[in-house]
Amino acid sequence: MTPSGWIMRDGFRLALHDAGGPGRVVLFQHGLCGDARQTAEAFPADAGLRRVTLDCRGHGASEFDPAPGLAKFTEDLVAVADGLGGPVPVGGISMGAALALRLAVARPDLVSHLILVRPAWGLGIEAPDNLAPNVEVGMALYRFPVAEAREAFLGSEMAARLRVEAPDNLASLSGFFAREPVSRTAVLLTALSREGLGVSAAQAAALRLPVLVCGTAEDAIHPVALARELATAIPGARYVDLPPKGRDKAAHLAALQAAISGFLTE
Repeated sequence: MTPSGWIMRDGFRLALHDAGGPGRVVLFQHGLCGDARQTAEAFPADAGLRRVTLDCRGHGASEFDPAPGLAKFTEDLVAVADGLGGPVPVGGISMGAALALRLAVARPDLVSHLILVRPAWGLGIEAPDNLAPNVEVGMALYRFPVAEAREAFLGSEMAARLRVEAPDNLASLSGFFAREPVSRTAVLLTALSREGLGVSAAQAAALRLPVLVCGTAEDAIHPVALARELATAIPGARYVDLPPKGRDKAAHLAALQAAISGFLTE
């Protein structure tokens, strides 16, 4: 996906994607090892909304940082949000939801609304257990050539469990073996999936802004219980259940787009 612009952060050139148009600007972030194509697919095609996405370091067209971290990614988003001319709605999918929440806690002056889609990082949790599949894939890529790494993972107990409980997770994890360069994918998966959110329950409870949390069943990496816990922890947050993405991706995306559009335009 061709960026619409670039920013420089700590010597790294990062790709910015602005959908353009006269609509209300929404900073909406992708998940781990994703990029702006993911947000473009998930975001509502609403003439009243204008999506802006930053490819995080090592993602999409942005340069790779060999020491990635949620704190660095959040500071990059602070720079983008600060340049958008006032508080704007901020949200994201999975890792993007973690970054949006961190941004809202660190700089509430920059965030008018918060959208957390399929969150994967919970409050006060270090090295989340639900992200263990990411680490397993990353470690396989470290240890073996790609074909052997893929075979080892797909033959593992983890893959067998996901095949039954969360087929969409397994499909995403399988795709990481084709993500180039694999050495960088291994770094991103292992480093970021072992990191805690960096937001406490007290900080979440102190938020005072409109919040939308979207969860879905049949998703082991983004547990629906975690999404509901976040919605409970943040005062006044609205929770929406989405159809399982692995069963019907079109229905999942349509429900997500309707939830975002309704939340921001009502």
